[in-house]
Formats: sequence, structure tokens, C-alpha cells
Amino acid sequence: MANPDRDRHPLLNLAYLLLASVLAGVVVAAVAFPAVGATGFAAKTGSDTFEDLPTELTIPPSPENSYLYAADGKTVITSFYEQNRRDVGADEIPPVMRRAIVAAEDTRFYQHHGVDLHGVLRSLIANNSAGDVRQGASTLTMQYVRNVLFTAAKTPEQARAATAQTADRKLREMRYALALEKRMSKTEILRRYLNIAAFGHQAYGVYAASERYFSVPPSKLTLPQAALLAGLVKAPDAYDPTQADPKPATQRRNYVLDQMVALHYVDAKQAAAAKRSPLGLHPSEVPNGCVDVPAKHRDWGFFCDYFLTWWTAQQQFGDTRQARLDTLNRGGFKIVTTLDPKVQQIAQHEVLRQVSTHNPYAISMAVVQPRTGKVQAMATNRNYSLDTSHNGRSTRHNGQRGNYPNTTNPLISGGGDIYGYQAGSTFKMFTMLAALSAGKPLATSFKAPAKLKTRYPVGGGPASCGGYWCPSNANPSWMDGKRMMWDGFGRSVNTYFAWLEQQVGAEKAVAMAKKLGIRFRAPSDARLAAHPHEWGAFTLGVSAVTPLDLANAYATVAAEGVYCAPRSVLTVANRDGKAVSIPGADCHRVISADVARAATDAARCPVGQQSYYKRCNGGTAPNGFGAAIGRPFAGKTGTTDNTQTATFVGFTPQLAAAAIAADPDNPRNAVGDAYADKVDWAVGNTIRRSLAGHAVRQFGKPSKKIAGHLSSGRHKPGHQRRHHH
Repeated sequence: MANPDRDRHPLLNLAYLLLASVLAGVVVAAVAFPAVGATGFAAKTGSDTFEDLPTELTIPPSPENSYLYAADGKTVITSFYEQNRRDVGADEIPPVMRRAIVAAEDTRFYQHHGVDLHGVLRSLIANNSAGDVRQGASTLTMQYVRNVLFTAAKTPEQARAATAQTADRKLREMRYALALEKRMSKTEILRRYLNIAAFGHQAYGVYAASERYFSVPPSKLTLPQAALLAGLVKAPDAYDPTQADPKPATQRRNYVLDQMVALHYVDAKQAAAAKRSPLGLHPSEVPNGCVDVPAKHRDWGFFCDYFLTWWTAQQQFGDTRQARLDTLNRGGFKIVTTLDPKVQQIAQHEVLRQVSTHNPYAISMAVVQPRTGKVQAMATNRNYSLDTSHNGRSTRHNGQRGNYPNTTNPLISGGGDIYGYQAGSTFKMFTMLAALSAGKPLATSFKAPAKLKTRYPVGGGPASCGGYWCPSNANPSWMDGKRMMWDGFGRSVNTYFAWLEQQVGAEKAVAMAKKLGIRFRAPSDARLAAHPHEWGAFTLGVSAVTPLDLANAYATVAAEGVYCAPRSVLTVANRDGKAVSIPGADCHRVISADVARAATDAARCPVGQQSYYKRCNGGTAPNGFGAAIGRPFAGKTGTTDNTQTATFVGFTPQLAAAAIAADPDNPRNAVGDAYADKVDWAVGNTIRRSLAGHAVRQFGKPSKKIAGHLSSGRHKPGHQRRHHH
């Protein structure tokens, strides 16, 4: 097909091609190596003739930025790239930019066939006169070929070969360029060149360059801006307009403007006005990776890190973790995540209301949507940052910097050697679910003593009596006595739940936790979970857990027994906008709806609300807490020995959230009683505010069968008191 971009006599075209074939080897050698000259190269070209060189240039897709979006599909969390590039169509590149690059790099672009023999001969004369390489004679088409070969290089050797100052490389560029112009229009070659050229500051292609230097898309470029960008590709570092001395960049821009006048692209008056204008830089940085999330949203980095954990586990993106990261950094994907900007902002605000970023204690919170597994927020009083130079001192090591306010540790989702923290009595939920699933009703009663000797053997310690585990209640006068699941859970009666665990078996409670997604990340916990028959203390939350796993476990209860694996990604589209198939919601029923409703009914008690069967008579959350939420709400408090950690999990039918307060640098450093209230309010207010304006949904009522036999009289609500457990 004839190329519409040319307007040249056919005989002249033929002459160019013949000259290229006959003279290429000799001329190129002289251009590239003036000191050696053509004679030394003549023998080399005997067998490796110009016509024998390959003509079909393999053009892989150029690396493009992948963008990570929040759930609205508009809010950019960050991007990932190896080279900051975003391809644009020819209609998005204004004529002024196309003309500027031609004026700067290849004034005869529309006259040659990919190799400009006028330029080659001119370079031959100039280089031989100077004794070194002063002019390279590379056309825009040849430069495009070089960029393609360099970008496609998979090894350092290939990259060096693509840019080496050798006659072989120059000849191959010419051969490819001539062939390329037979199958591509000038417009397409120019578009591709402007999408691949390096403009400095990691900006590849005109879109990235426009945004990097002027914070505008290419379509908005002015004449002086286009001239400046066009001038950069020759030597981006030498003409860097952001350096202290703007003179080289200004002179180069003005040179391009003069060239545009010579080519009649602009008139002298327009060029003069453009020369008088300042450089007018308005630089902007394009984020790259999780540590580059927006400065005012440093908390987003923890969710971004959680997304990366998911991405690098997907085999469809590569055989190894590094291959999958390479795919992300080069693939030009649009990834829409589950992060809800509104819920994230609320969660972060509520955490910071309770504790500042400069506090060694961290409150880390995860918010999950029941029935979907969508992770909507991950908040903590930390900044996701690698810069720890001004961090506070660790409470564990004298003189060593701690992980506050800046860290990249996955405090909310876990990973590596971050296993989570003990969550105390929140684990009583798993014992209760196991008992309900085994046929025991909510009305199962037991006269809970202040201290209970169980059949679970222990080696020693304060909870040991005669070689057996003997838990005790945190506040006997308020917790002891005849209890059922409602008030046993509401008042967090340790001896009631130790007894209940014995009735069903610790292995059943552990198995239930696994069903609901508790992962036992710590090696010591994993060993106990593998042989749980004698793990009596499990019901009191002695296993480490992350806020995310705990929130999702309770979200399963909120979803009436349907477990959904936590998910961070909604959709992935490739650079062409086509959907990439990824795993969807992984949901399945793990407990019956009636069991989940019964557990929820009991979970109304700790927060100070009332169950369907009016059996709540006191809770462990702050006074007035349940009423302040303003809608049906359930949850559980949890503290560990000496309040080393404080935990709260809360849920409605629409949302579940868990927060754990701990010292990440020194988990044995107790946060203290005050943090028990802090985590309660952080979670409660997050759910309340996130659901403002949403319909109020009721919890399902458990059956009379699972409620069990109840006396005709109702339990009188006891004075709600705050106790730690």
C-alpha cells in the first residue's frame, strides 16, 4: 500500500534505495568510525551484506504504567512502572508537538524513506573533518528502531548492543528503518516515536513528559512547551530544564523554534514571542509503587501493600514473584480495587482521633463488607513510608529507632514475620459457634466459678493448678454465677467459655476458627493448631491474629454463615481496555444461618444492645456505646493479660471492622486499660459514620430451637460496667 505521507518523485525514491544498498556499509563505517575509515570495514561486509540483514523488526508492546484505583474507578491510589509511560493516539498529539520533534530531530523526515543519505553524507564530512563523531545521521525512524531494540532487550548485553557505537548496529538500524517505512505511515512512525522516546526524569513518551514538566496532557501543550520537550530527547540530562541553570534548556528550546521557522511551521513573530516566554515549568511526580501514594494519604500504602501480596500470588501474571512484578510494572493495567475512599478516610480519622502517629502504640483497623469479602479500609496511626530517619525510639531496644510514625510493616494484613497480636476474648466467638453447631442452644447454662480447673494439661504458670489449665474470671463479683451464652459472652466470663470449650472440644473451636479464615500465622500457633485437642487456652484468644483476618471472621457471622475470602481487587483491564479474567468472590457457607444468627444475638450483649430473646444483662463495652451506634450492632471486646493488647470487633449486616491496639516494636509492652475504650470507639464510630445515610438493616432472629428452653421471666438488665478480660 502506498504511503500517503510522502510526496517524492519515484525515480528519486529508487535512487535513495540503491544508494542505501550500495553505500551503506562504507558510509556508515566512516560515519561511526571516522578514525578507521571505510577501508577497514570493507572486508567485514563481504558476507554480511546490507541486503542480508533482517528487515522484520519485532515490535513488542512498550512498557506502560499500571494504575491502581480505588473502588470508584477514578481515585488513583498509585501507579507501577519500570518506565513512566502512557501511550497515546495520534489524535492526542497536537500538530505543534509533531512539528517540534521533526524540527528538532529530523528536518527531512517527510522527504526520506527512513534513511536520509543527505544526512549520512553530511555526517561523513563533518565527522572526518573533526576526527570524531559529531553528527550521527540518525533519522526519527532509525531512532525509533533503536528505542524499540533497547526497550525489548531482556539482558544487559542486548541493551548494550542496541545502543553500541558500531557500524553493525547502524547498518541494522538503517535496514530496519527502510523496511519499516514500507509498512507504516509517517504519521504512525511519528506517533510511535513520541510514545517511546526518553525525555528525562523517568518520563518516556510525550504523555509522561507533558505531565512531568507541565502537569498537562499533550493535547494542551503550547508552542514553547512543545519546543522545550522536543529539545530534550537529544540529551535529556544536558538540557534538563529543572536544573539550577535553565540556560542550556532555554537555548535548546530556542534552537528548536528557529528550526520550526526554517521549516515554515511557525513564523518569525510566533517564534520570537515563544522565545520571550519563561520556561513555565509546573513539574509533577508520577507515583511509583506503594511508598509513593499521595502525601496526604500515606495510610493508603498499607492497602496497596496488601494488593501487591495478592498480585504476586497470581500465577497468570508470571511464573515467579519477580516475573509477576515485571508484568505489573510494564503491562499498562487498570486495576480497580475494593478500597472505599470514604470508608478509608473515616477509618483513618477515627483511629487518629484516638492515638497520634507519633505514639509508639498502634491502633490498626480493617473494615470488610460481609457477603463479598471486599476489604474497604485499612487504617492505622502510621505512615506507609521507607523514611525512618526521624522515627521515635523503640520501646524494646534502647537507642534503636522504632516503627513510628513511618513503617512499611503490614500491621493490618500481616505478612512475613508480622503475625498479628493476641486478640483476647474475641476468640470466644469461635467456641460459641462450635457449641451452637454441635447442637448446644444459647440457653446452655453453667454456674461459672471464679476459677475453673479444666482437663487441659499445662506445664506451669499462673493459670496452672496441679498441672492443668485453671483460668479465672477478671472480675468475679460481676462475672461469676449461673450463665448462658448470652451473658457469658456479654460479660466475657472466662470460666464459662473454658467449660463450654470442654463440652465441645478445643479441636472443634480451633476448626471453627479455621473455617472463618483464622490463619495461625505464628509458627508456635500453627503447631498448636495442628494438634489442638489440648489447647484449652485457645478460647481466651492467646493466638496471634491480624485485624483483617479477625474482621473477616466476624463478617462471616454478619453474613449469616457465608464466608468470603478477603479480596482487594474488583477488576483488571489490560492496556487495550479489555477485561482480564481474575478470581472473583470466593464465598461459601461454613455455618448454618441459624447458628450465625444465634451467635449474633449473643454478640448484641457485649456492646450494650439487647438480644431478640431479651437475655443481655450487661456488657464490656463503654456505657452508652451500643446506643451511640444508632442501628442494630454486635461485637466483642478483648484484652490480654495486663492489657498488653486491646481489641474490638464490631459488625452490622452491612459492615464489619476489627481494631487491635498494640506496641508493634514490643508486643509485651502493655498498652493499658485506656486503649480498650479507644479501640471500641474507633471501630464503632467508623461503622456508624460509614453507614450514615444507608438503610438500617436488622439482624435475623435465631430460631426458638437454637435459643433453647427459657424461663418465663426475663433477665433484668444489669448495670453495664466496664471490665477488662
